[in-house]
Parts: sequence; C-alpha cells; structure tokens
Amino acid sequence: MRRRTSLTATFAFVSLFALTALGVVLTLSVGELLRQQALDNAVRTATAYADSGVRDRVSTTEWEREQLDGKTLNRLSANLQPDSTLVEVRLWGRSGKPLYDSVDMAHPFPDVERLRAAMGEGRGTATLVTQSDPASGTGTGVDPHMLAGLQTVLDVYVPVLAVQGDPTPYGVAEIALDYTSTEQATSGAVRTVALIVGVGLVVVWLLLFRTVHNASRRLRSSAAENARLANLDPLTGLPNRRLLAERLEQAANDARDHDHHVGLLLLDVDRFKEINDSLGHDRGDQLLIQVADRLREIVRGTDTVARLGGDEFAVLLKTVRSVEDAAVFAERVLGVFAQPYDIDGLVLHVETSVGLALLPDHADDVQNLMKRADVAMYIAKAGRRGMSIYEADGDSNSPARLILLGDLRRALDDHEQLSVHYQPKLDLNTGGIVGLEALLRWNHPTRGLIAPDDFIHAAEDNGSIVPIGYWVLDEAVKQARMWTEAISGLDPFMVNVNLSARQLLNRGLVDTVAFVLTRYNWPPSHLTLELTESIVIEDQEATLAVLNRLRQLGVRLAIDDFGTGFASLETLTSLPISGVKLDRKFTSQVVNGDREPVVVKAMIAMATEAGLSVIAEGIETQLQCDRLVRLGCRLGQGYLFALPQPADSLSAVLSAPLVSTF
Repeated sequence: MRRRTSLTATFAFVSLFALTALGVVLTLSVGELLRQQALDNAVRTATAYADSGVRDRVSTTEWEREQLDGKTLNRLSANLQPDSTLVEVRLWGRSGKPLYDSVDMAHPFPDVERLRAAMGEGRGTATLVTQSDPASGTGTGVDPHMLAGLQTVLDVYVPVLAVQGDPTPYGVAEIALDYTSTEQATSGAVRTVALIVGVGLVVVWLLLFRTVHNASRRLRSSAAENARLANLDPLTGLPNRRLLAERLEQAANDARDHDHHVGLLLLDVDRFKEINDSLGHDRGDQLLIQVADRLREIVRGTDTVARLGGDEFAVLLKTVRSVEDAAVFAERVLGVFAQPYDIDGLVLHVETSVGLALLPDHADDVQNLMKRADVAMYIAKAGRRGMSIYEADGDSNSPARLILLGDLRRALDDHEQLSVHYQPKLDLNTGGIVGLEALLRWNHPTRGLIAPDDFIHAAEDNGSIVPIGYWVLDEAVKQARMWTEAISGLDPFMVNVNLSARQLLNRGLVDTVAFVLTRYNWPPSHLTLELTESIVIEDQEATLAVLNRLRQLGVRLAIDDFGTGFASLETLTSLPISGVKLDRKFTSQVVNGDREPVVVKAMIAMATEAGLSVIAEGIETQLQCDRLVRLGCRLGQGYLFALPQPADSLSAVLSAPLVSTF
C-alpha cells in the first residue's frame, strides 16, 4: 500500500524549492542591478574624461579634417596621461580614422559597430574585456597590452559633442578604464547579498517549517483524538454504534474463516424514562455510567460492550460455541441488574430486557444480526421475560412472519377465513350465563385453524390489528342483535370484545364504537371492552382520556389479564372501569398450594373493595371453580363450562334464561 506523504514533508519540499528559487532570483536581480549601476558609473566617468580632457583641446577644424597638429597632440598628452583608473585614451574621427592614442599610435582597427552607434545615437557604449575573453585584442578595438597586469578593462566609446549643443558629434573618444577593482567590489557585494538573502531565507524557512511542523503535529493529534472520540460514547467511554458495527463486521469475517459463532446481545434499562423524568438527567446519566462499568467487568477481553444511545447497550461476543453458552452469558447480564444501584445515596432497583441473536444461527450478515437481536429484545420487553433468544416466529420481518401477515390481510379482505367464536361467561353460584366473550378465529385454507397467539402479536406489530379489531366488534354486536331478534324472549345481554393497544390509541376508536352501537341499535351498557392491564398502566395519561370518552358513551370497560401488570389499587380506582378479569395463571394456582390462594384472595378482595366485578378465566376443573367461589369470585369462564363456539352453535344455549349481573 502506498504511503501518503505527510503535510510537513510536502511543505518542506515545496517551500524549500520556492524559497531557493526566490533566493536565486533575488540574488541575480540584485547582482544585475549592482553591475548595471557600476557600469553606469564607469560610463559617466569615461564621459567626464572625454568632456574635460578632449573636447576643449581639439578645434572644430581639426575634427573636420580628422588630423591633429603638434600643439594639440602635446596638450592631449599632457592632460590624458594614464593613471590608476585611466588605462588608455584614443580619438577617432567620424570616418573611423585614428587621431590620437595616449599609449601607442599603432592603433588597431576600431570597433566599427560601436563607433557608428556612438556617432548615430549620441551616447556612449561600454564593453567589458577580460583576460579570459579569447576575443580580446582581435577586432574589439582594444590592444592586448591594455590588459597587462589587469583582469578586466572597460572599453567605452563616448561621442564628442559640440560646445554649442550641436547634436552631431565631432568624433568619438575611446576610453579604456581599469574595471578590475570595480568588478571585484561588485562581485563581493553580490556575494554578500547572496549570503544575506540565503541566510535570511533559511531562517524564514526554518521558522515556517517549525510552525507548520508544530501545526501539523497538533492537527494529527487532534485528528487522532477526534477519530477516537468519534468511535466512543462521550458519557460512558464505551464504543458507540459505529465502532460496534466495525467490530461486528470483523468478528463476522473471523467467524466465517474459522467456523465459529458470533453472539450479540441488545439490552436496555426498563422504565429508564421514568427514572430520568422523576430523578433528573444527572442521576439518569450516573445510572448509565454504573451500568456500563458493571458490563465491562463481566465481559472477556475479546468482547465488546457498546452504548448505542439513550439507555440501550450492546454486548458483542466475538467467539461463542453455541446458543446455550450465549444464553448463559445473557443470564450474567441479567445479574448485573440484580444488585441495586447507589445514585447519590439513593438506592435504585432496576431491571433490563435482553435480546440475543447469533451468527450464523439466526442471521447471515451483520445487519440482520442487529435487527434480530433487536426483535428478541422487543419480545423480552413485551413479555417481561428478562431475556429472549431470537425466534423467527416472533419476528415481524422474518419471511414466515411476512407470509403470515400477507395471508392475514387477504383473509380480512374477503372475510371467508375469519370468524368470531363466542365463549359464555357464567355466574359461578347459579351456573347461569351472564354474557358472551367474542373471540377471533382464523381458519387458514392450507394451515388449518391458527391459534390467536400465533398471529395477534404480528398483527399488533404491523398495525393490521386495528381493522381486524373493528371487524370483530362489528361482527359481535351484529350477531348479538341477530340473536335477540331471532330468539323469542331474549333481551340484550352483555357482549365482551377485546381491545388492542393499537385500537386504544387510534383516533377513530370512540367514533367507531358509537357508529357500531347506533348501526345495530345495541345498548352501550351491554357492551364491555376489555383491555390488558399493561396497556393501561404503561401510558395512563394517553389512555385515560380515551377511556373517559368511551365511558361517556355508556360502554363498560374491564381489565383483562388482571394481576400481570402490577396495577395498584390507586391505579384501578383512577380508571373508569367496571370490572377485572383474573388471569388464567392465577386460576390454575388456586389448587397448587397454600400461598397462591392467599394471593388470589387478596387480588379478588382488592378489586371488590374498589367496586369492581371479578371474573376468573381459564377454569378447567370443578375444584378450581369451588376454590374460586370460596375465595369470593362470583363470575367465571373456561373449558369446564364451554369451549368457544361459532354463532350457530349457541342458539339453543341462549334460549335459556340469562342471568343479569348489571
């Protein structure tokens, strides 16, 4: 894998290249400027020599005839003697004819191009001649002996102008200057500038490099910290959902390579919202931190505890041998919540719901594993089981479940497969029928009769229970009206219909009930809607308003499965209910020992004290019936008296007088 170049290295290379190029450009520019200034100064010096030593000593006539007389030559020789700066002076006529040489009259041929340029443009031209120049003394107009002992000579052609300002030069003065010291001084200055620029740029580069290096290090550190925090829950320090997903994927790959199982547990804190709302978010956070700490203590080093958000946690078992082993660990998780939690001196007893799923036992990939562990947790919470292992039958997203729901929707459309059976409710003292409970039955065309427990929960999950429940209500009231019209002397009797949580929270419930009662002219006081205890106590505020509206219609309300939802006497008396139905597990317990009848007796006494009628369901033996009567229960239903039956099987039963309990 190719390694990415770091920010610091990239900056070091780019900035070093840029600053080096800048230093070279600056040095060359400054050197050129210094050399040009030195050259300009030398040209001005040569021009001053021409003005002071030549122009006033040669007459116009001599320039014109390009020949100097002896006196003029003597004056020039006296004034133009070579010195430390002046190497040689020559005079040229307009045609290029030599007129004077301060050193030797054996003149070489002049530089014609420069001579013409000086004559034509009226300004001086300068050329550097060095000993290293192979062309020195060969056509440049400079004698080789001028360079004797010197390194560099500046050869300047200066036009000699008229005093009156005539722009036409009389001739040209060629002045050779010793440029060695100037060249050396200029070169030294350039080297000094190069050194200063170089040192300055190196210092700047080091400062910039240090700044960028420190910034890059801080950025890397910050990025690493952000990456770490992005994968951790800020409250508990546990891995979050993202990191859990990564480790799940890695664990799944390892499991496929080494043929072992991966376990996933999802859990949450039961009634955490109530704890948060009543004790405050700070204490709620402390509780979550303590839960996280306890979970850390029970897992192996290879496992992962994660917080998914809110009060929801996950435990990844990277390697597990079987479902049974994972279930044993799930029991340990339940044990985490067995001990109370101390929150600022306040002792809290909390419970959890754990869902367990394994790969590849329950899912083929990570996404489905998460979903199915979540389904298992939902089932555990709904059934108050503590822990639940995933089962396809309980998963609304499993293929079998989806097929079942599709068949159920089709059955609801044509009503050919759905029917309502009725089970009588009796006065346990007289044996007389006091009413009927309507129970849904589904006769599948290929699977036969399907038990309600196999499809009611699925219908609850996907919402189809609402139209199904309304259909049962309509069918039950319609059938009750048909019986009273068909059977002579049969007055309206009590009809009990179960109400689901979805129906209770549906906005159209009250209007639908009112419509059905009006449609079949059925007295509201002869319709009882049964609700499970857990529905009522889980969200009392939301359900109370609906229950009050139903009660205003005159409909009676009863609590089904009484005793399973831990409703208090205060809760019962605050609800507009008229009766309770004792759950069948309590009915079976009245003959199983001494303690159970005491509990059942207390429950019956509590409900009776609250002014509620009590009916026991699931009575299967005469001993159960006798015990319930002795404990104070007056009403009951069960297989001892009658199985749920279709409507046409009950006509004869309803012909006998019914006992009124209201």
